[in-house]
Amino acid sequence: MQYTNLGKTGLKVSRLCLGMMTYGSKKWREWVLDEEQAKPFVKRALDAGINFFDTADVYSTGESEKITGNVLRHFGVKRENVIVATKVHGQMSDDVNDRGLSRKHIMDSIDKSLKRLQMDYVDLYQIHRWDYNTPIEETMEALNDVVRAGKARYIGASSMFAWQFMKALHVSEMNGWAKFVSMQNHYNLVYREEEREMIPLCKDQGIGLIPWSPMARGFFAGNRKRGGGGETARAQSDPFADQLYFREEDFVIAERAAEVAKAHNATASQIALAWVLSKPHISAPIIGSSKIEHLDQAIAALDIKLSEDEIKSLEALYQPHPILGHA
Repeated sequence: MQYTNLGKTGLKVSRLCLGMMTYGSKKWREWVLDEEQAKPFVKRALDAGINFFDTADVYSTGESEKITGNVLRHFGVKRENVIVATKVHGQMSDDVNDRGLSRKHIMDSIDKSLKRLQMDYVDLYQIHRWDYNTPIEETMEALNDVVRAGKARYIGASSMFAWQFMKALHVSEMNGWAKFVSMQNHYNLVYREEEREMIPLCKDQGIGLIPWSPMARGFFAGNRKRGGGGETARAQSDPFADQLYFREEDFVIAERAAEVAKAHNATASQIALAWVLSKPHISAPIIGSSKIEHLDQAIAALDIKLSEDEIKSLEALYQPHPILGHA
């Protein structure tokens, strides 16, 4: 396994982060795996040297956090040997205050997340999206207090506009509060809008980039259909993916990735991941896996080195997209 610093922090993370959204309750998503089914994936990740695990309170409405904590304890992992990240923002119940980034919701949520994870702290506490109904000053002060209380070691953010992220960084700087150290943004071969503003901002500010959906939610697997859907259970029950991808130009890029894959005796998904990993500003893409062979392939992608000509070939077909993934 390869390791790198998360942005300009001293925190060392594996070049791959295992996304735990796949593990939880089928009541939330049909394709989700339960705790027993999750164990082989976490074991394989640990054996490969992956030390970075990402979840969120909203995944299976808390069940993913429970499974993350239970499975790490099951394998006797020392708390200090893993980097555990979770997120806050999503609606957790029908209560009017049980969502968003208010001080109340953040303070309530961190305690509930820690209880589900069976941990005293998380290494990285992230805001899952921007909250248009709460002043950013209120959010950043609450997050600072979470860090000062020892309940989180670092704080991070996820998909938003660059001006919003810079405003949050500025508010923290002005008040001497804990600052965001990472950005979990939407970035892959078929969605590169982040290259316009967010990625340059993060490079300038020394922010670690840990993109979600680096393989476009299975889009490169070759089993998706033009117009939406596909052959797998996830493809047939993941309307969010239909909103993000499935444009004609996306399929053209996927076909190009499949062509490049032949020269490496690899899959198109591995090439898509290798492309993300080839970017020096990317700390650790977040990979999801519901099949062990797919996890093995993702780990093997660390050794795929794309040539400059191959990278240019993969990038040449990109067409501008509307902003996707902020909601």
